[in-house]
Amino acid sequence: MATPSGDADGHSGIQVLTRAVDILRQLLGHPGGLSQSEIGERLGLARSTVSRLLMALESEGLVMSLGPRGRYRLGPELIRLAASARRTAWLELHPLLVEFSFEIGETVDLSVLEGDRAIFVDQVVADNRLRAVSAVGDSFPLHASANGKAMLAAMPAPDVNRVLGGRLEALTENTLVTVTDIRAELERIRAADGVAFDREEQSLGVSAIGAVIGTIDHDMLALSIPVPTQRFTGRESELQAAVLDFVSRVDVWIASRR
Repeated sequence: MATPSGDADGHSGIQVLTRAVDILRQLLGHPGGLSQSEIGERLGLARSTVSRLLMALESEGLVMSLGPRGRYRLGPELIRLAASARRTAWLELHPLLVEFSFEIGETVDLSVLEGDRAIFVDQVVADNRLRAVSAVGDSFPLHASANGKAMLAAMPAPDVNRVLGGRLEALTENTLVTVTDIRAELERIRAADGVAFDREEQSLGVSAIGAVIGTIDHDMLALSIPVPTQRFTGRESELQAAVLDFVSRVDVWIASRR
């Protein structure tokens, strides 16, 4: 008996979906990205099949290419979907962020560690005419941001080695891109109670201070304060003291949730 066309189409659709999910799972396990051939080898799929699936996933923002004929990694849309599922716990911190932003008069960002990137998941924008603002959902490499470097300094050695073994992109002329320089920076951060500085390493004209504020539901969270450099210079000690005080407050808040 012939198989009804609707069932065949359904089976085909399920197979495509399964293969697409398999690709996403492979990329989840390789934050540095995989090439088309590597994905095909791991899943036993023809390169043409992998190419079609990646094209469809990329069109939806679920994967992203790191350049022509380059490696693929998880895309911003998938990251946003994952963040949304976990965001309830993070949003409990929002009132504390609002209070802290009012106290220091600056924009405050909350980010979560995701592989080898820091992803902004919440933000309180200060009422300043000149301000530095990134969108919730944006992600940045750990080595090139205050929050990211603070996370790196708090990570276990094997995870640090994995991140530093990947491509270290220079976002500005000030970005640290050698393993030696970054490791020295991480030692300075650890010696400063976990407080990290970004001196125009992510964006020219913008400096920032950041620190890990704790772990919620197994997610490492970091605070950062981006400030136009002209208003940041000379305030480093003041902002560092404020950040350390906020970290202490969050420690108490996290303990109260247990």
